[in-house]
Amino acid sequence: MPTGYTILRVHVTAKDADTLRALLRDARPDVGGRIGRNPDGSLGFDAYVSPEQAGDLAREGVSVETVEDATATGRARQAEVGEGDRFAPKDAVPQGLALKVQDI
Repeated sequence: MPTGYTILRVHVTAKDADTLRALLRDARPDVGGRIGRNPDGSLGFDAYVSPEQAGDLAREGVSVETVEDATATGRARQAEVGEGDRFAPKDAVPQGLALKVQDI
């Protein structure tokens, strides 16, 4: 897995529906959930984008706030996962239709 990329989770707020439509049409971000209406009438949603794309989302009538580095969060969660099958007995013999390979 390549390690040289970063994906951010950002919260995008657009002042109105027309601004939001134009943003989604032009930038086509990876939207992470539903679009919600705020009490002031603006619309907001979370998106998963590269740092460069996050900069491109910001424009007149649109604000972008970085919530977290989703790549770092994902790697931290992967580090919690162990190796092997913790539910298999220590002396388990593989089962199935394959041929058993023996050391030479």
